[in-house]
Formats: sequence, C-alpha cells, structure tokens
Amino acid sequence: MQHRIVVLGAGYTGAIAAGRLAKRLHHEDVTITLVNPEPDFVERVRLHQIAAGQDLRPRPFGEMLAGTGVALKLAKVTAVDVDRRTVTVTAANGPEELAYDTLVYALGSGWNDGGVPGTAEHAHEISSRPGALRLRDRLAALDAGRPVVVVGGGLTGVEAATEIADARPDLDVALAAHGALGDWLSEKGRAHLRKVVDKLGITVHEHTAVNAVEADGVTTADGRTIAAEVTVWTTGFAVHPIARATALEVTDRGQIVVDTTMRSVSHPDVYAVGDAAMAIGPGDKPLRMSCASGVPMAWQAADAIAARLAGTKVPHVSIRYAQQCISLGRKEGLIQFVTADDRAVDRALTGRMAARYKELICKGAAWSVANPTVGMPSRRRRVVWQETRSRARAEAAV
Repeated sequence: MQHRIVVLGAGYTGAIAAGRLAKRLHHEDVTITLVNPEPDFVERVRLHQIAAGQDLRPRPFGEMLAGTGVALKLAKVTAVDVDRRTVTVTAANGPEELAYDTLVYALGSGWNDGGVPGTAEHAHEISSRPGALRLRDRLAALDAGRPVVVVGGGLTGVEAATEIADARPDLDVALAAHGALGDWLSEKGRAHLRKVVDKLGITVHEHTAVNAVEADGVTTADGRTIAAEVTVWTTGFAVHPIARATALEVTDRGQIVVDTTMRSVSHPDVYAVGDAAMAIGPGDKPLRMSCASGVPMAWQAADAIAARLAGTKVPHVSIRYAQQCISLGRKEGLIQFVTADDRAVDRALTGRMAARYKELICKGAAWSVANPTVGMPSRRRRVVWQETRSRARAEAAV
C-alpha cells in the first residue's frame, strides 16, 4: 500500500519539498501529488521585474518535474480537513477530494492591504503573477511625467520603486516609507540605497504612514496628499486563510505552528513550510517570510518526512541567515550581510557586482526547484514498510 503525500502549493517551498521527497523515496512506496492552480512555476522574487515590463523565461512544471514521479494536479485548494485527512480542490472538471497520509502545506502568502480604506479598490499588488501583470499593463498605459507612488519601505517596496524608476525614467516615482529609508540596513547599505534612489529620481517620503488610498493618490496620517495615478501597495503579506479554518494550531496571523522539523505541533501528519509556517530560527526569533527562509524549511520538511517513513534518524537543517539580496533596478544592487538571526552587520556589497550577485541568487533559487537535493547532502532512503510503518504511526500518535 503506497503512502500518499500531498503537497499544497508549488512556489519555491512546495515545489522543492515535492521534488526532494521524490528523490528521497522510491516511487513504488509513495505517491506524491503537487497541487497548484498554475502550470508554470512563478519566480516570486522577480515579480517586480514583470511589473516593470520585463519578460521572464517560462518555467513549465511539465519540464521541471519530468522524470521525478511527482504528479502535478492543476487545481485550487478550497479546504483542508485534518481530521479526515482530506483536501478539497476545484479543478477544471469541478470540485474533488484528495486523501493523504502526509500533507505538506505550502500555500504561502499573498497581498495584505492592511484594511486601509481604498487600498483594495485603487491600489496594485505585486505579490502574485496576475497582480504583477495588471500593474505592468497599467504602467505601460501611463504617459511621461505621470506620478506613481509605492507604499511600503521594506524589501518589496524598495525593489518595486527602483525597478519601475529604472525601467521608466520618464515617470515621477515616489516611495512612502513608514520609517527611515533602509532603516534595517547598515550605514554603508543605507548610504548606497540613498545614492541609487537619488540617482533614479525617486522622491522618498520618510516616516510617512498612509491611511487612505484614492484613485488619484494617497492620504497620509498627517493629512498630506501624495498624488499618484498608480499606487503600488507593498506593506506586507498575509498568509493564505485556509489553515485558520482548520483544526491546526495556528498563530494570530494564521501561520501553522511547527517544530524544528516543520511538523505541525497539533497534527503530526501535517508539515508546513515557507510563509505558511511559524518556525523559530536563530536567537529564538521567528523566521521571516522570505525565499531565504522557505527553501531550507522545505529541505528540512522533506528530509524529516523521508527519515520518519524509513525509520532512520531525522536530520536537522541549521536555518541561518547570511545576507539580504536587494535589486535596485537592472544595473544596481545591494547585498547586505547579516548575522545568523538576520541583523545587519557592517559589511555590504554594492553596485553592479551586487546586481550580478542578486541575479545569480534568483537564478539559483529557480534552479533549485528542478534540482531539489542540492544544498543539503542526504542519502537516498528506501521506505521499508514491514519494519517501519508501525513505528511511524506510533511516533505520529505522540
């Protein structure tokens, strides 16, 4: 009897987890189903490039997963029943139910409008490919000199503002940041960011909270109006809501609480990775929502699942940060080196070399989806059902 593994979501974490499991386990012992609404892999870390008008290389899952044994199910997840161990999905032929023995929940996160009035109606998002494409069309329709404001001074906002300004120097681009520009960076990092922003002609509104969005601009908490024909909202992400509707233990934000192997603390047959999970990293700090966190989380979950099925020792990945990679348009970049718990240190790489470095990181992240065993050595495991299945069940009951 084959062990049924269902992976929900084919972003970086879900696709890597599914592929790594396929490499670790034998196909006659398990079935691995990867559920995703789109047939192509979306490079989320490049969505600001799509929005700015660039065309990216297509990455169809049919090619990326060829020969792995992973079955791609094109469908949208609508519900998860962790008591019955089933997932309800809507596919082209209508709703259906998938049963699982082990579930990997990797539905990630999406746009968070923060409940700010007018945001949902008037602002654009770049947390999804459809959103990036809509923004792309809107920007392409703008005449020279028209104002664009990016709300949010974090990584996403900085990359979006600089990418748009670099691709469309004829537009009047502004960035509204809640704090100081690049306040999480080192002194060298902040100085370089300021230099690039000034060079691109971006107007920066620091210490500015936006409390309303209109069709023609945004209103700040101190009553000012910043004109904008296009508003891009990048103040944070909201996790997929399905987990909150289940019996899984979740945080106030709806993230699934997991242990160090990415296993749900309330339902041991469920693993969660990426933005969907609340995992603790170095310094007892929660891992931030990012590709840098999600990829090693996927490695850990896949190897833990394979080891438990095989009855071998569960390996533990050391999830430590090394750098924050920031693109500042196509010709400039910033690599901010950080401590293991993600605090900036004095060292930073800047300029064209940093832009090349970031490009290599982006290519490497996409490449790792099709080569999921790279990054953490581990031997191929064989599931020996007669000896280990009862042990796995006993462990799951603990």
